[in-house]
Amino acid sequence: MAVNDDEAQILDQWTQRLTQALQILDLEVDQELLLDLARKSAGSVIHAAAPVTTFLVGYAAGLAAGNGSAGSKEASTAAVAQAADVASRLCDDGHDGGPAATGWADTAQ
Repeated sequence: MAVNDDEAQILDQWTQRLTQALQILDLEVDQELLLDLARKSAGSVIHAAAPVTTFLVGYAAGLAAGNGSAGSKEASTAAVAQAADVASRLCDDGHDGGPAATGWADTAQ
């Protein structure tokens, strides 16, 4: 999801304010990845899927990064990328497809 220069600046400022308020100062947010994932999930499922998808990706990434490698930027970045990839692949199947349609065999669930 493309944003214009003014929106990008506002989003950057908001992200800095929010990460400071949440006391996660060293977090580098891949805004473009999250915006693309939000757009894709909104288009593949329903509009309300966008914030839910990005929250769940962040939550899953936080859990994964916290398992033995908390504080590692590389682990956090990899965890976000992995969680976003799973969500993106699920979006490719639309709201009626994907692992939930056939069960979670052969997955980490």
